[in-house]
Parts: sequence; structure tokens; C-alpha cells
Amino acid sequence: MKRLLSGISAIALAATAFAAPSLSCTRALYVGDGDLVLTGRNMDWDEDMYSNLWVFPAGMKRNGAAGANSIEWSSRHGSVVVSGYEAGSADGMNEKGLVANLLYLAESKYTPAAAGRPNLSIVAWPQYVLDNYATVAEAVDALRREPFTVVAPTLPNGAPAALHLSISDPTGDSAIFEYIDGKLVIHHSKRYAVMTNSPSYDQQLALDEYWKTVGGTTFLPGTARASDRFVRTSFLLGAIPRSADKNFIKSVPDQTFAYQAVASVMSVMRSVSVPLGLKTPNEPNIASTLWRSVADQKNLVYYFDSATRPNTFWVSLEKLDFKPGAPAKKLTIQNGEIFSGEVAGDFKPAEPFKFLPASPN
Repeated sequence: MKRLLSGISAIALAATAFAAPSLSCTRALYVGDGDLVLTGRNMDWDEDMYSNLWVFPAGMKRNGAAGANSIEWSSRHGSVVVSGYEAGSADGMNEKGLVANLLYLAESKYTPAAAGRPNLSIVAWPQYVLDNYATVAEAVDALRREPFTVVAPTLPNGAPAALHLSISDPTGDSAIFEYIDGKLVIHHSKRYAVMTNSPSYDQQLALDEYWKTVGGTTFLPGTARASDRFVRTSFLLGAIPRSADKNFIKSVPDQTFAYQAVASVMSVMRSVSVPLGLKTPNEPNIASTLWRSVADQKNLVYYFDSATRPNTFWVSLEKLDFKPGAPAKKLTIQNGEIFSGEVAGDFKPAEPFKFLPASPN
């Protein structure tokens, strides 16, 4: 009876997720031997986002792009990020190995503006975290005090900026930030390794617990909906090796476990991707995977894998200049440019993009 009730509850939650918009992204946090920590992410969207890669040094003056009462700060840490619409930071890692991923959440409802509290356009949220914090614990301690009010503009494709944020660090610590019913909800634990979109994170965890009783080798839900991708990612992430695998390590560059693990995590992200151009008439908000990233937070290498060209490339952060006064730099990929291998030397000085403005009510 207990299992039956759990199943009914899970089906009800799945139905809720089915009914909600599900512009789809996926994030997975992996911890392996030798303190290796990797964060994988899929960017799923219903059109090209004109993404490029950027290098931002420490010491940059920032503005929250949310009216006269915008929060202002100077970046303490340099970072590598991927832009969305050249109007916000969608994903990235800073020089301390802190990773931030911005994903869609239809259920988002933000805190009303408060007197005396500055505002921040939500597309600047990941950059604010990467600029200011070195660890998840540091970020959670600061952000739970709500130093700003998040303001959500309409995105360039006309969609509402309904978003939630995941962060992770080189210790394997993890946190998810959501605004539900006008309140900030923080899920902080190393156990929170997987994140997708709808429903809210507490319900995603409940669904995952139900499917664990079924068993991933018996049956896994196979649709592209967020709740199903959460379950598949959770199972696959737990099934890949956490140490060097004698069956494959000989064919890995330099026979290093780090490269094997990056390949494993990238293969998980590819397996839960949505095919490019997939059309689903009854699910208009299920979107194609445009690109994937894997951040090696121990060795400070950011891997990028595009769905529109058969090339994976990576950026070694140790080869970049993050010192205050160094120029911002850009790696242009929005026009189909092809890169392969290590690309730190291919970034060119460029004027930083401006965050998409948001207007407080």
C-alpha cells in the first residue's frame, strides 16, 4: 500500500510537470577518486541563443541592470562564461572552481521589491555569484540574507525569465536557489547532484525517490520532459565509474582518470540531450539541446560541446589572465565558427556584453 501511494503521488507530480512549461536544461554534479569534481550541463532552448564564450577578469565594475536602484559591485574573481543572447551569463566557472548554471523553472515567482534593497536583473544572477564567491558555503551564507531583489525581464524570444540557479564547488558542495511563491528557497547539500526544470526542486527529489524503488536497470522514464530527464540523469550519474576503469583507460588521452571522467560525464549529458530540431506538437516547450558543458573544478578546465558542429573544445583557466586590469575577451562561436582542442589563446579582446535590463514594478 505504501508503495502504491508513493506511485500515485509520483504520477500526480509527473502530471503537474507535464502541464507546466518545460523549456529544458539539465545539470549533473559528479565526484570521483582523487577529489575530482565535475559539473555537466545541457543548454536546451527553442531557438539559437547566439551564445559565445567570454573571459572576464577580476576588478570589473558591474551594475545589476535593473533601474536606478540597481546593485553595483566589482568582481573579486575572474571567470569563463557562456552568454545567452549576448545579454546574460547562462553558465560558467570562476578561477576558484565555483560553477554557476542558470536553468528554466516555470514555477518561479520572485520576491517583491523592498525599500532599501537594491535590484538585480536575473540574467546577471550567475555572474554576480561567480564574481563574488569562491565556495558554495560562502555564496549560500551571503545570498540567504537576500542582498538584492531579483527582477525578471522578458527574454529576447518573448519567454518570461522564469529561472533557477545551481552552483557547485571543488569540494563537491552544491546548492540550488529558487524563488517559489515570492520567497527564496535554498537547497544546500552535496546530495543535490542533479537538477532539471519543472517541477520545483523538492518535487523533483520526491519523483527521484520513487523511481529508485523501481530500479534504473528495470525501467526508466524515457520522454524529454524535465521530470523524466531528472530520473535518467540521476541513474546514469550513479552508474558511471568513480575511478579509473581498466576496460577503457588505455584509450583515454595520457591514460588519466580526469579525462576518463570528463568523457563519462559528457556521455551522460549527451544521453539526456534533446535532439536538435526535435518537434513535439503536443509539448511546444520541450526544446532542443544547443550545447553542453563540463567543468573540471579540480583542474580548472571548462569543456564545451556544441550540438551544431561535431567539435568539442576546452579552456584551461590557468592559461588565462584574470588579473585586475586585464581585458575582457571573447571567443565568437555564434556564426558556426569551428574550434577544437584547447582554445585559451583564441579569445580576443572585446567590449563586454550588457546585461538585459529589467524594470522593477
